[in-house]
Amino acid sequence: MTPMLTTLVAFLGACTLVAASPGPSTVLIIRQSLHSRRSGFLTVLGNETGVFVWGVVAAFGLTALLTASEPAYDVMRVVGAVVLVGFGVQTLRAARRTRKEPEDEAAPDGVRSGWASYRAGLLLNLANPKAAVFALSFLPQFVPDGAPHLPAMVGLAALWAVYEVGYYGLYVWFVGRMKSLLSRAGVRRRLEQVSGGVLLLLGVRMALDG
Repeated sequence: MTPMLTTLVAFLGACTLVAASPGPSTVLIIRQSLHSRRSGFLTVLGNETGVFVWGVVAAFGLTALLTASEPAYDVMRVVGAVVLVGFGVQTLRAARRTRKEPEDEAAPDGVRSGWASYRAGLLLNLANPKAAVFALSFLPQFVPDGAPHLPAMVGLAALWAVYEVGYYGLYVWFVGRMKSLLSRAGVRRRLEQVSGGVLLLLGVRMALDG
């Protein structure tokens, strides 16, 4: 196996471990997928746009400015916490509305606009300063020796984003396959309550994580 192929395999393996780690993006993608596959997949595309943006920012060395400035990092951390809490509250409100629906009434596909779903994934990722710091520490480890740093980093960021589209797409597909069960108002309400509570707690944790 050539050094380039070895590096690529190691990188994709690391990407799998990163994607498999539970986090706000995973919770939001599953939550959006409860409404429709379209909503879930567009949320994935928004999230991975954010991943690519942070990768490019790290490639140009701009993330280092964020980590070097404590006030700038704190501002982003507070903004990220507000975004997470906002998503959590929104999800809990949706769970309350679901309680008023007939038990056999399913959530109709296409209720949410494509832009709203894409924007939700993008906003959640871009509002998380930890995603920026992680990209800065993660990508350089896989730049091959002697390779031009900027093109290699941008290429790895693109590969990372595309790979995660496929990975999280499996989540969307699985939720879609379980639609007959998950579309029941009672089940959907419980899942909304759990995902809303998790997003709310993650937001509070980010706010307190100085």
